[in-house]
Parts: sequence; structure tokens; C-alpha cells
Amino acid sequence: MKYMKTVRRQRGVAVITALLLTTLAITIVASLFWAQQVQVRSMENQRLHLQTKWILRGALDWAGLVLRQDGRDNTYTSLDQVWATPLAETRLDQYIERERVEGEVFDATLSGSIIDATARYNLLNLAKNRIRDPVQVAVFQRLLTNLRLDPALAEKTATAIASAQQLLPSAEPPSAGALKPVPVQSNAAPVRLIQLDDLLAVPGYTVAVLDKLREFVIVLPETTPVNVNTAPPEVLAAVIDNFSLAEAHSLVARRKSAPWRDPLQFGTELNGKTVVKDAVSVVSNYFLVRSRVRLDRAALDAEALINRGTDSRKVTTLVWVRQN
Repeated sequence: MKYMKTVRRQRGVAVITALLLTTLAITIVASLFWAQQVQVRSMENQRLHLQTKWILRGALDWAGLVLRQDGRDNTYTSLDQVWATPLAETRLDQYIERERVEGEVFDATLSGSIIDATARYNLLNLAKNRIRDPVQVAVFQRLLTNLRLDPALAEKTATAIASAQQLLPSAEPPSAGALKPVPVQSNAAPVRLIQLDDLLAVPGYTVAVLDKLREFVIVLPETTPVNVNTAPPEVLAAVIDNFSLAEAHSLVARRKSAPWRDPLQFGTELNGKTVVKDAVSVVSNYFLVRSRVRLDRAALDAEALINRGTDSRKVTTLVWVRQN
């Protein structure tokens, strides 16, 4: 009797052991399959990311081609030209090489637009060679006033930028009556301005202020005039002495039917008001290219700055690309 009980107990232990071993084997196999699936998904994500990069590169090449051709065809830059036409969301499915799964919905789209960067006020105009430009400071003050922001930020910004600049080796000493170098003040930390968000280092700037400035102000690699054919009313009113925002809105409405072909023509429509010296132009050399690439579950938003050269070929150069 005891022998039978022992045999049954041993059989029970054997069954339980077999079940445990089977469960362990299934768990190990499932883990291997899961690890393999994760690795495959990771490789797919890397491929999608790489493909979005190539699509973005193609989009920037396309934008450069459009800008080069526009520069050769036109002697001025305005919003009624081809470059200003946004690219609506366009399907690229047939151009993307990818193994398709039956019944799978695979989306590949590209959309974007080109924006005139010189339609905005360039903050580097505020100072050059550690010297503040009071005329440009006054322009920025008027722009801040038009946007209902504190105009005192203009002086702080100009001082911070001037303090961070280095004298060029070839710079000539200022002549009598020229602008004086700005002394570095303890309460004005030098700011190496590369992008608009760097202004947060200047006292008085907040995220809310930058959000309000973002469509009207920019940082470009060199000083640039404002293009009156593309600038918003707030910027136009800032570069014209004693010019109201209402008058600037009238100018914007007028240019829709007839863009200005040279600064002299623009000056004839100001009712006797004068433009700040060297502050305006009708030709643009810097453009922002905004792109959005969607590829299956991957998405890439990017903004790039392109410089269109002043040579006869209008060669374009990619200055920087910022991706989100």
C-alpha cells in the first residue's frame, strides 16, 4: 500500500516537473520571439528614420532649386512669386521602397513652405563690432511698441549683443562723431545670439515674450535689410520714421496688387515719411524652409535656413537645419 502511494507521489512530482519544464521552455521561446520582434521593430524604426532624413534632404534640394530659379527670373522678391506657394500634403507612397504587407495602410507624405527670412527684423542689426547702432535700436523699440511689448528690451538686447561681439582684426578705429563702443556692464551679460531662444539670457525676456516675437524677429548670420515686399505691417511701421501701424496696413494692402520693384519706388508711397537709412530692400537672400515628413508611424518636422547667393547663378547654401 505504501509502495503504491510512493509511486503515485513520484508520478505526481514527475508530471508537475514536466509541466514546469514545458512552461519554462515555452517562456524561453516566447522571450526569444519577443526579443527578435523588438529587434525587427527597432530596425524598422531606424530605416523609417533614415528614409525621413532622405525625404527631408530631397525637400531642401527642391526648395533650393525653386529659389535659384526665382532669383534668376526676378529682380525683386515678393509674395506673388512661385517660391511663396506652399506645398500641400503630397503623397509619396509610390516613391518609397518598402516591403508591403497585405492589407497594410502605409502613409508617406510631404508638406512644407518657404518663408522670406528678411521679412523679419534681424537682431544682429542692433550692434556691430561691439558698437550699438542707436538708429537700429530705435527701430527695434518701435517694433516692440507695435507688438505691445516693453521697448526697454531694445537697449538691453543691443548692449548684450554688442558685449558679446569681438572686434574684427581689420576693423578701422571709429572716426570723430562715429558710434562709440559700448562698455560691458555687470548687469548686461554677453549673449552669443545664434537663435531667438538665446534671448532668454537677457533680463526681461520670457517664453511668452519670445512667442510674441517669433514671427517678427530673426537671427541671421549677417546684418540684413527688411524686404518691404514681404514684411508684416508691424515691421514695416518700425523701419519708417513716424509711421503708424494703420498706415503700414494700407501699404501691405497696396502691395498685393503691385509689389515694389526698388526701394525708391517704395519711398514714393510714404506720404512724405522717410525710411531708416539702409534698413529696407526689395530683394531677399535668406529664406526659411519648413518641412513636415510623415512616413508610416514616423514623423519629422524641420526648419532650415537657406542663403541665396548674390552671384549671377544664384547659388543656394544651406546654413542650418533644426529638427523636431
